[in-house]
Amino acid sequence: MSGRRLVRSGTTVDQMVRTIADRIVTGYLRPGERLDEGSLAARFDVSRTPVREALGHLSAMGLVERRPNRGAIVAVVTQEHLASMFESMAELEAICARFSAERMTGAERRSLEMEHQASARLVQLGAEEDYEYFNTEFHSRLYRGAHNTHIHDLTVTTRSRLAPFRRAQFMLPGRLAKSWQEHDVIVTAIMRGDAAAAGKAARDHVSIVSEASAVFAAVDPMPPVLSRSARR
Repeated sequence: MSGRRLVRSGTTVDQMVRTIADRIVTGYLRPGERLDEGSLAARFDVSRTPVREALGHLSAMGLVERRPNRGAIVAVVTQEHLASMFESMAELEAICARFSAERMTGAERRSLEMEHQASARLVQLGAEEDYEYFNTEFHSRLYRGAHNTHIHDLTVTTRSRLAPFRRAQFMLPGRLAKSWQEHDVIVTAIMRGDAAAAGKAARDHVSIVSEASAVFAAVDPMPPVLSRSARR
């Protein structure tokens, strides 16, 4: 990592997890690279305790390998492992979209459509970070709209493990517009109450996300070509 501060003083554990995960996924931190608690604590301007907690979260996500008495290193995330997680995610999202088409209230449907249409402006502006936040909320609306607590919890847990890769897709050129178009198919099906079409659209969407994200996973990946704003 560079010598400058990665984030401002007062960093939370969640912010550390996000920052380190993003640097792992995009290749700034390479597989096998040692993650020294002392160095991380200094860079984030925190004590070692939150660093250990952050590394624990990253280990649970499969991005960090913690070795007894030897510290933590960046884990190898193979395309096979990533594909298996995305396959599960695609099926869970398909269930949520299908149930949302059947079970969402009128207010939930209108809110989904309104927020989706408003996000088109973010695509026009190329606002990757803002669109990423919208994207998270968009999918969360589908999970809540399924009105099934067990499926909601399973989906959220799986998504949390894939979050860095799902964020990374927006660094690829043209991905924002494609994501919005895929969302549009899902929203249209839900507004029609077409459960089968909504499920298929959600499954197809996550499958495309998987393909877009695969460039970030390999034993020794080549640096991906990122959008102009992502290189700043």
